[in-house]
Amino acid sequence: MDFGFDTIGNASVICYDRVPVLVTDPWVRGSAYFGSWSHAHEIPEEQMEAIEASRFVWFSHGHPDHLNADSLDLFQDKQILLPDHVGQRMRRELEEAGFSIRVLPDRSWIRLSERIRVLCISDESQNAVLLVDLGGRLLVNLNDSIDRGWGRFVRRIVGQFDDSILLALTGYGDADMINIFDEDGSFIEPAAGAKRPIGPMAAKKTESFGCKRFVPFSCMHNYQRADSAWANEYATPIADHHIGFESDRCEILPAYLRFFGDDGSTVPINPKATEPRIVDPIEFGDDWSEELGTDDRATATSYFRKIGHLPTFLDYVNLRVGGRDNVISFQSRGFERGITFEVPRHSLMEAIGFEVFDDLLIGNFMKTTLHGKWSESALYPDFTPFVTKYGDNGRAHSKEELREYFTAYAKRAPLEYLHHFLEERATNAVRSMVPHDSDLFLRLKRAYWTVKRFL
Repeated sequence: MDFGFDTIGNASVICYDRVPVLVTDPWVRGSAYFGSWSHAHEIPEEQMEAIEASRFVWFSHGHPDHLNADSLDLFQDKQILLPDHVGQRMRRELEEAGFSIRVLPDRSWIRLSERIRVLCISDESQNAVLLVDLGGRLLVNLNDSIDRGWGRFVRRIVGQFDDSILLALTGYGDADMINIFDEDGSFIEPAAGAKRPIGPMAAKKTESFGCKRFVPFSCMHNYQRADSAWANEYATPIADHHIGFESDRCEILPAYLRFFGDDGSTVPINPKATEPRIVDPIEFGDDWSEELGTDDRATATSYFRKIGHLPTFLDYVNLRVGGRDNVISFQSRGFERGITFEVPRHSLMEAIGFEVFDDLLIGNFMKTTLHGKWSESALYPDFTPFVTKYGDNGRAHSKEELREYFTAYAKRAPLEYLHHFLEERATNAVRSMVPHDSDLFLRLKRAYWTVKRFL
């Protein structure tokens, strides 16, 4: 490959300029989310060699299907490129591990080779966008990001290029917490269960950014733990991304492809599907009968109580471990709204100790029960972002720390931040009232992406 890029794995792009220059989010070994996720497809030898030969490695965020601990030792001699996230957790921990780090300044073009330059945008959700200029053709890598005010800036950049390719998370929606039950013990069927065609929304999103082509991305995984394999029913087969994609402004490309930068042509890469297997959780250290010890309970209590936002809407968190309840209260009385997390001890204490609670939610082997009155959006926007995005990764726990955290992002693009704040308030109100698996919600979502083109 002389000039262009390959897409491979879960969320990896390999960019070439005579030699491999850059690889993004390379999860190439092992599993993710305490063994819950495995690769859906093998990585061909040619692409694996290119990944290992790349000079630069970019990580968008800390989820293990993007920044993967089992894969990291391949990149000790590389230059690690990181978004300028407030809190700088990835930078600090990778530097402590001996890696060479370069933090990319927000919204500035950085040249990596004669024909390749990159521009990175970080946001308050601790995710990031990477724009790659390949000699006049633009690659827009959103990975798992959703527009948090930076969409208008990206659209302006896209408008400067005649050819643009959007890579973005698509799928039915299993790549998040869906193992949720109501107080009566009934499973809450996720929106992913409806298996509504993915194509129409992907086309609307591509049109909204003004891109000419779309590549399905960042959702290529299987569930392999015996206690999470049930979620394979909600995963997205690779062929399903194309269903319903219709547009006179853009086209959809294969999820795995080779893109030639000289003329913009593509050829598919057809990696072999991995053999499905079911693994006993004990292989990942999880014995569901093991209870919390006294020190474990103290550690867990300290972890949740330092998150200052939780008492503003939540009365308690209950950790059901080894069949025993461990209640962490935020109020002295009036237990009306709470959450029970039923989870094996080992993964729980690993998640708390390493401050990666999101990995339990996304792994989908932890059972989450909602007590009391909750909105349609369940743990969003009050629990998950404050615990995992702002707290674990952003290092902002108290009210004052949160104020400083949001202010830091707001100062980077004040008008965009205000626009996003107002937009998010409105969309959260709709999400809390309209069932996510309803036709109305789908129509509103499509209308949202249509309107975004003009905002």
